[in-house]
Amino acid sequence: MFEPQGTGFFLLLLVVFAALIVWVAVAKQVVFRVLAACLAFVPAMVFGIASVNKFYDYYQTWGGMVSDLTGQGASSIPKYTVAGAGSDRQFDKDIGRVTSTAEDAQVGYLFQTTVTGQRSRLTRGMYVYLPPQYFQKAYAHYRFPVIELLHGSPGDPDAWISVLDVIPTFLNLLVAHPSDAAVLVMPDTDGGKQYALQCLNDPGGIQDMTFVAQDVPDYIARFVRVQPPGRAWGVAGYSEGGYCAANIALQEPGRFGAAGVMSGYFSPTPSQVPTHDKPGAKPYTDYVFVGHPAQLLINSPDAYITKIPLSVQLPAFWFAAGAQDTADVSAAASFRRQLQARDLLQARELLRTALPPPPFLVVGGGHQGSVWRAALGPMLAWMTPPLATEAAKADAAAAAAARAAAERKAHQAKPSTPRTSAPPK
Repeated sequence: MFEPQGTGFFLLLLVVFAALIVWVAVAKQVVFRVLAACLAFVPAMVFGIASVNKFYDYYQTWGGMVSDLTGQGASSIPKYTVAGAGSDRQFDKDIGRVTSTAEDAQVGYLFQTTVTGQRSRLTRGMYVYLPPQYFQKAYAHYRFPVIELLHGSPGDPDAWISVLDVIPTFLNLLVAHPSDAAVLVMPDTDGGKQYALQCLNDPGGIQDMTFVAQDVPDYIARFVRVQPPGRAWGVAGYSEGGYCAANIALQEPGRFGAAGVMSGYFSPTPSQVPTHDKPGAKPYTDYVFVGHPAQLLINSPDAYITKIPLSVQLPAFWFAAGAQDTADVSAAASFRRQLQARDLLQARELLRTALPPPPFLVVGGGHQGSVWRAALGPMLAWMTPPLATEAAKADAAAAAAARAAAERKAHQAKPSTPRTSAPPK
């Protein structure tokens, strides 16, 4: 009742504001009238902020709000630093030293790490969640599929944990479908809440898409026991992150097998970038592709999709939007029609026959947190089975190749029987 969106909290603010206004009216001394008037601004301001929060249905609890705004939640999450070249075997050993296998085999393990992109040269933090199966004996040699989750703006990767509750949502799914387990990767896509880089490679500036679509997957595939970027990888996001997911999926079709777009858009908007591309600098508004029409086309999914050759197999797409946000619904429906037209053309050439599902509409929702929380479970339920299937196929192929290599090696090592000459007659 007294949480950030609770009725009691709003009534309390109204009562405090009314009491201060009454004090202004009845106070006889000017100093007390001025004091009461100044204090009245506080509940009025808080009421306005709370109203915006309620409209977007973002923070539901004080704990979630404090954790997201202050970073206190991040301070309690363990950190992992890759030493040297790193490897998945070394990582599993390191994680095994600091975790409780029995507990993690039930609830999984969340940690944070820092990525320095080999291509982008950007250094940012990210969260990684290992599902319970990662610590179970049945999956000891299994290379997991991965879902890269991209947050909106303003925001940071902590929003997936403290606001959207991705871990309990995923655990509920795995109770019924344990074989669909995947590693969740949540990078910082903007480098700060004050920025909105939209996962774009700014000509002559920050190479944000390179960091998100290449550096992060390559980093994870290097030291976590997962499949390399490809059909066993998915990418998903909400709002700005939804645009990122759609744009990345079209530009990097060989590195992802599925894309989830929640309240996303399909052409770039003005970016909020740091002055002189320096992290921590004051943000300013920039149309990053002014003077670069070719780059603008490539980074406009609703236009670029018509330019991609039919021979290129695109990731599968899934959409969600709040039913009350007509702009989000219309954008998703329009992009889906373009995908359908492309898929029908491919079907004629016997390349592909699966059509994208219709958008998942959250009744009564707009462009807000409640929509993304409601859509997250269905999106994961749609995305994880095909990724798990691709991971299992890749594991089976790798095992078969290893057996064949071992047999060849054993055959080459086996001594040959010398020929004997026939005795003279």
